[in-house]
Amino acid sequence: MSKKILFILSEYGYWGEELVGPLAACDEQGYQTVFATPTGKRPVPLPPSLDPGYIDPPLGRSVTTPEVAAAAAELDRSGRLDNPVSLAEWVPDRPYNSESGFLRRIEAYYRELDEVAEELRSFDAMVIVGGSGPIVDLANNGRVHELVLAFKRADKPVVAECYGVACLAFARDWEDRTSIIDGKHVTGHCKEYDYKDGTGFVGVEFNMGPPPYPLEYILRDATGPTGRYHGNVGHETSVLVDFPFITARSTPDSFLAGQKLVEVLESGLRRYGW
Repeated sequence: MSKKILFILSEYGYWGEELVGPLAACDEQGYQTVFATPTGKRPVPLPPSLDPGYIDPPLGRSVTTPEVAAAAAELDRSGRLDNPVSLAEWVPDRPYNSESGFLRRIEAYYRELDEVAEELRSFDAMVIVGGSGPIVDLANNGRVHELVLAFKRADKPVVAECYGVACLAFARDWEDRTSIIDGKHVTGHCKEYDYKDGTGFVGVEFNMGPPPYPLEYILRDATGPTGRYHGNVGHETSVLVDFPFITARSTPDSFLAGQKLVEVLESGLRRYGW
């Protein structure tokens, strides 16, 4: 049977290559792909990710080839992303402790999560696509966290790219509050790659300036004393596999991340890059 992959995308802009890379690997294998966004709104690429002439400020060069820009633009024009699954309609939202009838509500919440976990049995892996958008609506999204936890419990791989790796750092069991990447080896957007200005999003007139948090510092803390963050500054690519997690530092790592996902699913790869 063809494998089935769940792609999670922000509604505030994804980086074109960070969808095209893993999606191309899945398409080549004939995998079935399902796209989801926080509220079911159609995801769109960040405009600079479609522009081969855009110079990435920290790197001082273009990070998008004409071929990848064309592929991302073609994907955006296609109908593949038109009707994404709404996480708000699929995954329950944990009630406030102050809500009336909290005990019954929290019982219902866990019952619904069990139902979602049962539905996820048909999926073989999940990909959290990067870009600046995840900062807004994925990183601290409780529904995304519950999906990550469900995939981990099912021992199924989770790919996270760039700022999407923050979802792994913040996905925590409500009992012990320990990050699920505690003791793991991961990569993600390093401090040297952070913008000093110009962190923007699709659909809003808002320049955040620098990112609201240095992802590297969060990952260093979340991996704890027995894990490790790898920035691999100076290396052209940085992709790590510490099963069940496959993490990618930034845009140039997208195709390699897709390749490693296939190796995890088809060849049983459990460790790579560290």
